Amino acid sequence: MELTKYEQDMYDGEYGEGKAECMEILTSLGKIYNAEKMVPITSAQVSGVSYKTIGDAGLDFVVDLGKKADVELETMLNPAGVDIENWQELGFSEEFTKKQIDIINGYESCGVMSTCTCTPYLIGNTPLINEHVAWSESSAVCYVNSVIGARTNREGGPSALLAAIVGRTPYYGNHILENRTADMVFDVDYDFKNEIDYGALGYFVGQIVNDKKPYFRLNDRVSRNNLKLLGAALASSGAVSLYHVENVTPEADYARCDESFDELEVVNIDESDIKKTIEKLTTTDKLPDLVCLGCPHASISEIQEVAQLLRGRKLKGDLWICTSKAIKAISEQCGYLDIIEKAGGKIVSDTCMVVAPVEELDYEVIGVNSAKAANYVPNMANLDVVYDTVENLINMISE
Repeated sequence: MELTKYEQDMYDGEYGEGKAECMEILTSLGKIYNAEKMVPITSAQVSGVSYKTIGDAGLDFVVDLGKKADVELETMLNPAGVDIENWQELGFSEEFTKKQIDIINGYESCGVMSTCTCTPYLIGNTPLINEHVAWSESSAVCYVNSVIGARTNREGGPSALLAAIVGRTPYYGNHILENRTADMVFDVDYDFKNEIDYGALGYFVGQIVNDKKPYFRLNDRVSRNNLKLLGAALASSGAVSLYHVENVTPEADYARCDESFDELEVVNIDESDIKKTIEKLTTTDKLPDLVCLGCPHASISEIQEVAQLLRGRKLKGDLWICTSKAIKAISEQCGYLDIIEKAGGKIVSDTCMVVAPVEELDYEVIGVNSAKAANYVPNMANLDVVYDTVENLINMISE
């Protein structure tokens, strides 16, 4: 791999032991994938934050690295295992929370922002098209590549953190324009009615393509919120890091103009495929005792929708809307938080139902409008899920 003088100096320890170790690991990673060089990045997003997923070994790694080096650029964290500010109210244990705080403090000692979100693009960490970044949470990777048109591979949490420390990442995979063309085409003959239809489409296609790059031809124009849900589902049932939607996503024209595009396999999807997938994602006929929204983290417009549905109503079951601290603050300013809390719901910040130890709480069935959450919760929390729209889920737990 060819290194610039600055990169070689880092590798040789001219900028400290910590950066040298990071460069050594990243160049080794680059050699595995035949990267010809390193490429500068403008931001990073680091997964591996919840104590539930990384445990004591992950905590030790973060604390040790924090003693050696600092990040060089804007770096945010993935959701943590608890809402640090309201963990007691939500029922999480003091022992788990203490470990979680230690992990976040360890990242902060490296200069990483303590903001914990899977939607950093909603709160200021928004790269420009064609910028190189090192992001690691699967739905965030899918969104930044597909909807924004910036470039990242599906990094592991450690490699994203190392890249943030040296400001570089190996130049391979999605960083190379020629690698960003489509691999399969999906003609979808269906008029989408709500958000769970898009999640079901992503879940269905992700199982088919695995890590390939699908190209969608849809009947409908897609909102950014639904693109977020589509990508999250693609990335969870498969390993998709980039998709294209005709006349919607920024690189769809480039993908369609590639000389091999007309030779790609075309798969037809209709209403029966969507409906069967929705039915499959519900694992029980019981009503939820907890509804969790915001996987990926809710945008302010999604929270506005919930507030409109809850105005003047009372809940008989629990409702969590997961988002970042920044979006929660905006919700409070807009009056949405007050409406939601008066109804009996909660806006839960910097965590989500996938990485939180919800299995330790007194719940049996979780209602979700996210295909990603419906995919992960039964395995990660051993709880049943009901997959339905926001409106239907709220009706299920309302008086």
